[in-house]
Amino acid sequence: MRLASALCSGLAAYLMAGFLTGHPPQIKLRRRARPALSAGQLWLVQAGVSLTPRQFWAGSAAVGLAIFALVAMVTNTPVVAIVPGASGAALPRVYFARQRGRRMRELQSTWPDGLREIVAGISAGMSLPQAVTALAASGPEPLQRAFARFPALVRMLGVSPALEVTKAELADPTSDRVIEVLILAHERGGRVVTEVLRDLAEATTADVRTLEEIATDRLESKINARAVFVLPWLVLLMLTAQPGHFRDFYQSPGGVLVVAVAGVASLLGMWIVGRLSRDLGEERVFSGAHPAPAAPAGADR
Repeated sequence: MRLASALCSGLAAYLMAGFLTGHPPQIKLRRRARPALSAGQLWLVQAGVSLTPRQFWAGSAAVGLAIFALVAMVTNTPVVAIVPGASGAALPRVYFARQRGRRMRELQSTWPDGLREIVAGISAGMSLPQAVTALAASGPEPLQRAFARFPALVRMLGVSPALEVTKAELADPTSDRVIEVLILAHERGGRVVTEVLRDLAEATTADVRTLEEIATDRLESKINARAVFVLPWLVLLMLTAQPGHFRDFYQSPGGVLVVAVAGVASLLGMWIVGRLSRDLGEERVFSGAHPAPAAPAGADR
């Protein structure tokens, strides 16, 4: 007890002396840094998938193995099932890549309406933070989802940090530009805010129209490439589904060699077509740290 009393008395004297001399002790608390999302994890979040990249890979592999086993059982020719199994493993990637692209396009296409709502709110007497916060309740549905946490973030962090967090979560070049302008408008203010936001809405509308035209032009080539890849293998499955000369041939060493060469040529062709027609995506100039996210399995949008 005497030791504890002496320690408390010494600590009290130390603190009192520090305050009296104008040099109070500073206690630094280390905050645990929140780990940044990896590119693959961010891609999955944008696609609306609540999985880690490892879980996504494992699920894709399970789908591929299931299709491989089914085709091998039907054709009784395992070598024929290799390419369908590999294609099956890529199905989740293709599906969620399309879903991510759809969600991103919906978000981009609703920004002009969202900006006009912000301008209308400011014209009605609301402050910029209030007009942006209103998007979580009355904005277009994609923006409601994007700004669902924004009111709570504003209370905890302030307006500019909350906008920065929202920008990092969206990780979209169009959203980057819009949110950067909102941050500058909040920090600088002035009577020109509504004019700047109106000009931004018009520019964003033009950007969205251009992106839609690019996506439309690429659609036909994608469909043709996938049809050319799928049709020969469907014919091969039909030929080997019943016992006969075709099944016997593809079970022989010569048939295995033919399937192996055709499989490598098909997969290589699909990879080349995918590389040539992939959407490189606009570089995130205002991201601050992270490049545009890549698919966990190499998917394009």
